[in-house]
Amino acid sequence: MKLTWRLVALLHFVRLMQTLETPMECRPQPTCQECMKSLHCAWCKEKDFLKFGESNERRCDTVKALHKRNCSDVFNRDSVKDTRRDDDLSNDPDNIVQLRPQNLNLKLRVGEPMTFNVEFKRAEGYPIDLYYLMDLSYSMKDDLGNIKNLGQTILDSLLHVTRKVRIGFGSFVDKVSMPYVNTVNAKLINPCPSRLDSCQPAFSFKNILRLTEDANEFKRKVSEQKVSGNLDSPEGGLDAMIQAAVCQDEIGWGNVTRILVYTSDDTYHMAGDGRLAGIYHPNDGRCHLNAEGVYDKDTIYDYPSVGHLSRVLSGNNIQLIFAVTEQSIPTYKALSQLIPQSVVGVLENDSSNVVQLISDAYKNLSSTILLEHQQAPLGLDISFRSHCSIGEHSEWDRTGRCNNVKLHQPVNFTVRLSASTCLSKPETFRMKVQGLSEELTLTVETLCDCDCQDQEPHATHCNGNGTLHCGMCSCYGNHLGQRCECQGQQDTDTVHEIEAQCRKSNSSRPCSGQGSCECGKCQCKSPFWGEFCQCDDTNCESIDGKICGEQGTCKCGTCQCKAGFTGSACECDTRTDKCNTGSIECNNHGKCICNRCKCKPGFIRDQCTELSSPCQAYKNCVTCTALNEGKEGPEANCTEDCGSVRPSRISGSQQFDCQTEGITFEVELDKQNGAIKIVYANPPRTIDTRLVVVSTAVSAVILIGIFIIIIYRMLVEVYDRREYRKFELEQKKVEWKSSQNPLFQGATTVTMNPMHVED
Repeated sequence: MKLTWRLVALLHFVRLMQTLETPMECRPQPTCQECMKSLHCAWCKEKDFLKFGESNERRCDTVKALHKRNCSDVFNRDSVKDTRRDDDLSNDPDNIVQLRPQNLNLKLRVGEPMTFNVEFKRAEGYPIDLYYLMDLSYSMKDDLGNIKNLGQTILDSLLHVTRKVRIGFGSFVDKVSMPYVNTVNAKLINPCPSRLDSCQPAFSFKNILRLTEDANEFKRKVSEQKVSGNLDSPEGGLDAMIQAAVCQDEIGWGNVTRILVYTSDDTYHMAGDGRLAGIYHPNDGRCHLNAEGVYDKDTIYDYPSVGHLSRVLSGNNIQLIFAVTEQSIPTYKALSQLIPQSVVGVLENDSSNVVQLISDAYKNLSSTILLEHQQAPLGLDISFRSHCSIGEHSEWDRTGRCNNVKLHQPVNFTVRLSASTCLSKPETFRMKVQGLSEELTLTVETLCDCDCQDQEPHATHCNGNGTLHCGMCSCYGNHLGQRCECQGQQDTDTVHEIEAQCRKSNSSRPCSGQGSCECGKCQCKSPFWGEFCQCDDTNCESIDGKICGEQGTCKCGTCQCKAGFTGSACECDTRTDKCNTGSIECNNHGKCICNRCKCKPGFIRDQCTELSSPCQAYKNCVTCTALNEGKEGPEANCTEDCGSVRPSRISGSQQFDCQTEGITFEVELDKQNGAIKIVYANPPRTIDTRLVVVSTAVSAVILIGIFIIIIYRMLVEVYDRREYRKFELEQKKVEWKSSQNPLFQGATTVTMNPMHVED
């Protein structure tokens, strides 16, 4: 953990140093007021600060630059934060404080961000007002019976997290108009689908029970209710929520945590649906409950839009719990995403789980902290960074948000404000945590005026012809000049004569086109100066965006280089240390120019220590040397290809990276003197790869074929042996038995002797 904190601290320190090292730039302006609107700018109000030919824009620069130019009287306005109220966080029931600070007064320079911290901690046992808003259409008949006995249970459940709870009850159906409700007289009296059932007449919204701590009163009032009925599936729930939110006195909302529980088993009508009944007036967002607590303007005003409902709930600090049946969950989840501080829970078909649902939903709402601003003035940019746990923070965002916050866990937000334009007057707006009434009040004004406290009419510095203010003269009448020292002339010839004094030559423009000619003297625009505004200390040659390569000073468009540097942009270093390798300059293969080696063709790297393409460069040299090896005479001379290099042969076979016509060779640079060495040899005997590939392929095919045949024969042999064993076993099981057929009688043989017939 300690290591992590050290790393975090180191990163913050590095960022801070980078910020401090980043040069602040100021865009010069001609007046003090305009200068104060420019970021990082200050104004020099010293009387004699400007040099000859300099314009008033030169008075506007950074504080550091003005001091560097010997300005002894700098006017600057810094952003100021004034904390008007900052009470400590408290759980005291008589003085609960959950958000600090409570009131700030900020004075901002345009474009200069200001940051401050906001701390929030939810108070233990903060009171709760819960208003139960129930759909009483006919499909909710079973739910009404269960709700009658849940008042005390809901109170007991919430008393685990707070000291005081009040509960109220309201109901809704839909607008009493076709096609939402059957307007036949009999159906208006009893809108139940079956004549055997008894229903109360349809209504849009009805406040049945004002917020109370009496659970028995809740049970009694709810027990008196009956379901009603309508024709279409969507209900008028948005109408009911608007009325429940804006009717503060009728509902009895207190300055506590406000929760609206909305229960239904179907979808809702929204803005525009009222046109089906000829209701086209937009919802006005006002309370329209009559003496009986019934919304009686439902057929005049259309349903509200989702955006309208979201603004009303947020403006009245109401947190919303949707308790809806499972088939409606997707619809209400989509709605919940558009309404801050709202959650959705699955309601059983008979509302039997509503107490647990409310308890879980409240914990979910309580664990999400959302800080945002309300009605901030235009031109003011506001962003938040959330610090939800120690050592962790979010990126800058339009709102501050922390999730899964425990009851006693404090959270902090850093707020950043920046004005992009001057505000005409101090503006007041608020920041608050959604769902709570506590807020931070901010009053913001911009520092765009100059009060230099040196205003002097008919000042001597202005030759009595102008008013001195912030070091500069505002001349009277047609007086001109830095000190109102001359008077403008209307005569054309005189004007031409005066302009001629501001031209460097007859063909040039007055004041080089970079200033105005006043009384025969040039008043130059920033950053130009000189007798004819011909000089510009910012218009010198640059290298990598740096004027004079940061190795010189720009003077009237020309770089005046420091010692050891030359060139039009001071780009040339006169030293040679980066060119030398030992005592050799550029490895004898280049020339040192501006402390950089300019290598000869074929050589690379900072000190020309490598050949760019050695094989290609000396291919012809090695070929010539190898072919003419042992020969003499002019035809054996390879100087044209090799120059001063003399390749040498190595006996035997070798394998080098370079190849040419049956010769392999290698090129090296001597590290001592940069000399080129080439050695060559005969390459090892090569193998005909095509023959190897073909032979390998044929052998592989033959071996695979033999292997397949062997496997096949083995499988056949195994199969035959198995079948023969089965045959033998079956043969042994055969038993031959003989038995006498009872129907069969053997033949009888009678022998007679004809000679003894009579016997």
